[in-house]
Amino acid sequence: MNKTAASNLSLGAECVGSADCLRAQAALRAWADPEKAKFLAGFFKTGPGQYGEGDHFLGVVVPAVRELAKQFRLLPLADCDVLLASPYNEERLLALLILVGQYPKADQATQDKVYQFYVSHRQRINNWNLVDNSAPKIVGRHLLTRDRSVLYEWVRSPMLWERRIAVLATLTFIRAKDFADTLRLTELLLADPQDLMHKACGWMLREVGKRDAAVLEDFLSQHQRAMPRTMLRYAIERFSPDKRAALLAGTFMSAGNLPPTDNAHRCRS
Repeated sequence: MNKTAASNLSLGAECVGSADCLRAQAALRAWADPEKAKFLAGFFKTGPGQYGEGDHFLGVVVPAVRELAKQFRLLPLADCDVLLASPYNEERLLALLILVGQYPKADQATQDKVYQFYVSHRQRINNWNLVDNSAPKIVGRHLLTRDRSVLYEWVRSPMLWERRIAVLATLTFIRAKDFADTLRLTELLLADPQDLMHKACGWMLREVGKRDAAVLEDFLSQHQRAMPRTMLRYAIERFSPDKRAALLAGTFMSAGNLPPTDNAHRCRS
């Protein structure tokens, strides 16, 4: 704990939650590390024109945030609202990890409220660590047995983070061996301008391949030439060198996409 750093971080005007919320914020800021905050600001691309522009960091490591999420696991939605309004990434992450912990233990009515709360606050889920730590476990879980059309709205959004939420939510579907939405959403994102989306799609495709290599190979065989290089490289990390080389050259043919054998003209003895 960096007590000097903590003493220099007042709670500020944004801290208007309950006493428990104030304690959570104080506990988080007690771990603040200015040097780490500077590193994280660069790592998460917070400079002008970068994807994380305007984000701020306290410099708190993720294991500490996770521990605090367990400690304050009963924090109500009103206090999570306060945390999500924070300019500090770690406070928004704390709110999301609390929601992630609450969702699977709640009854259906409360799960609906958590999901709707998440959706209504998605503009505050605005860096990749926030999306990746929450979208599969809230959006993905909630839509596993429900209509998923909202994902197709988000994947067409001009907002990068909505598109990433849509794709990352499908990780839960993939783990249930339900691959269709991952593949359809990836097709819609083949021309996406953001490298972060290429990485997200490639990662999800790789997860598909872990469970069904044939499904992934068929998809790549059809789209290898149109896929952004980063997306393709992420998707084929587990492939053999020969398959990787063929895919990168755009010449790979999966078993499911080979032309049918023509037996009509075979010579008979």
